Amino acid sequence: MYFTRKTPSPDLLNRYRKVRRNIPFSYEPENIGATARPGYPAGYDHDLNQIKLGSGEACLERAKEGILAWAMFPDSWTRIYPRPIPIEEGVVVIVLFRLCGLWWLNSCRIVYTFEENCRFGFAYGTLPGHVEQGEECFWVEMEEDGTVWYRIRAFSRPAVWLTKIGYPVARRYQRRFVWDSLASMQAFVQKQGS
Repeated sequence: MYFTRKTPSPDLLNRYRKVRRNIPFSYEPENIGATARPGYPAGYDHDLNQIKLGSGEACLERAKEGILAWAMFPDSWTRIYPRPIPIEEGVVVIVLFRLCGLWWLNSCRIVYTFEENCRFGFAYGTLPGHVEQGEECFWVEMEEDGTVWYRIRAFSRPAVWLTKIGYPVARRYQRRFVWDSLASMQAFVQKQGS
């Protein structure tokens, strides 16, 4: 777990990211990629959330652009580093959260990506030092009726003492992230569509 009062410098973030390039995920090998399979691993909190973004091919294309731009991370209290960063399997990304006057650094690695006719997205898994353990999948999908959805599927559990003793608070912040993420994607699609 790493946090700092000051906005982390690119030099610090590059060093932090470099150290994490080759370390294993912080959760069990048999659960790597589990967000792509039916059911959920035992011993984790399970979440599935979604929001309607609109309808039609143009909306789906705008939503894909949002995923590629990491627009699902609310700028008001989160950052992705580095940026731009490609959505490719194996890429390590630093997810920064601004909470309680501190910047919290959490590292993840992209586990898998997918691009199908009507679905596009990726999942990343936590690396050691992240305040949680687990995996999260972000994707956009157009249903047969043309409705376009942004969806988040995750399984997680506390990884460090702070999130273990503050479990209800940690879950509240996870829910806040989901609500803000849904709203951020909706705003991105609506703005791009104007």
